[in-house]
Amino acid sequence: MASAAPKDLPSVDRLLRDHAVTHLMARHGHAFVAAEARRLLEEWRQLALSGALPPQRLHELPSELERRCAGRLAPRMRRVINLTGTVLHTNLGRALLADEALQQVLACMGSPNNLEFDLARGERGDRDSLVEDLLREITGAEAATVVNNNAAAVLLSLAALAGGKEAVLSRGELVEIGGAFRMPDVMSAAGARLVEVGTTNRTHARDYQAAIGPDTALLMKVHTSNYAIQGFTASVSEAELAPIAHAAGLPLLTDLGSGSLVDLSQWGLPAEPLPQRMLADGCDVVTFSGDKLLGGPQAGLIVGRKDLVQKIRKFPMKRALRMSKLPMAALEATLRLYLQPDRLTTDLPTLRLLTRPVEQIEAQGERLIEKVTAAVAPRFAVRAAAMRGQIGSGSLPVETLPSAGLVLTPRLPGKRGVGRALDELVTALRGLPLPVIARVQGDELWLDLRCLDEAREEPEFLAQLPQLREALA
Repeated sequence: MASAAPKDLPSVDRLLRDHAVTHLMARHGHAFVAAEARRLLEEWRQLALSGALPPQRLHELPSELERRCAGRLAPRMRRVINLTGTVLHTNLGRALLADEALQQVLACMGSPNNLEFDLARGERGDRDSLVEDLLREITGAEAATVVNNNAAAVLLSLAALAGGKEAVLSRGELVEIGGAFRMPDVMSAAGARLVEVGTTNRTHARDYQAAIGPDTALLMKVHTSNYAIQGFTASVSEAELAPIAHAAGLPLLTDLGSGSLVDLSQWGLPAEPLPQRMLADGCDVVTFSGDKLLGGPQAGLIVGRKDLVQKIRKFPMKRALRMSKLPMAALEATLRLYLQPDRLTTDLPTLRLLTRPVEQIEAQGERLIEKVTAAVAPRFAVRAAAMRGQIGSGSLPVETLPSAGLVLTPRLPGKRGVGRALDELVTALRGLPLPVIARVQGDELWLDLRCLDEAREEPEFLAQLPQLREALA
């Protein structure tokens, strides 16, 4: 069949006058639709020149233009359903904001607000004041300041307190976090000279004492929340290290990374070091994250001794790393939830998901199994199964949670084609209007249901199953 010729294509003006296109300009405006029409016609003109444009496709121009306009305006950042089994998934946005935080963000973002205005005194204020009293009350710190993430909190603290001088840190705590972001690199960027002490698996108090010299600015501890060393190990706790630092007239800086503000062990979860405990043990400055176990927006929180926090706050780099109004509103609302600790497992999504009873998750799987089976049959078999999920991919990745879900197995006579079948399945799930992200384990796809909200997400998940069936047909 002959290809359509370039002369068969309409002009931009003619295409825009098509009755099937005029509604697009009413919706999106002439300039936007005309620009998309030019791009589309140029692409099809190149196809025509190469002899690859079937004549019957010409009548599809209006519908193709409408599709392109919708695609160009569609958001790139979208909601997904997290069935990976990882509650605090780094690639899926980590902590979910509480309803109170969402309401606070909406209320403050759509109108002027007192981000840097003191309502009591009627003059310029400090945005840190919006959350400092809350952080002081919750942690017992003398002072607090916040920046846009925990890496920034560590960078700023080191730059302000150890710039041009030495910071002493155990070799076993030279961690790397996501994106090849390494603690030695952070120190270098902050202008601090790293002094490594001890060995990878064993560091003693005498190692820190021997490393202190005239150029030493501080001693540092880093909580290794993203890996664990087992076996023949030794480390120095903050309670042991603080007297060593103070005897030398030095501050002790501790980075907790995912630091929680409540004792997780009361719900049967792995205990994490608390800023409150670190301060009580003698730490002078403690940094931790807002969007991990704390359950709030991305933020870096710095609490500790008043004179040191003030020095950090006044350091020039602080302005470049400060929090904007959106996360600040969400952080304040999240911290207020901690004033009512008995309600945290209800009001804070992170703790609600982490403490969700396995029996409830199993019951959800029993509700879903028949409809999921109907959507993927006959290509896949479905069974309910016990699972082990993760608390976080970057925070507590070695700690697992008992969970439950559905396992989808390709129906094939042998191993051949299993990988292709699973690829098609995960692609179909990602391609749904509300993408579903699961995990491939061995030769199966696991849908861990711990994070599938029963009230909102379960009905949305079920409503998409007919489209999944069509994609797999």
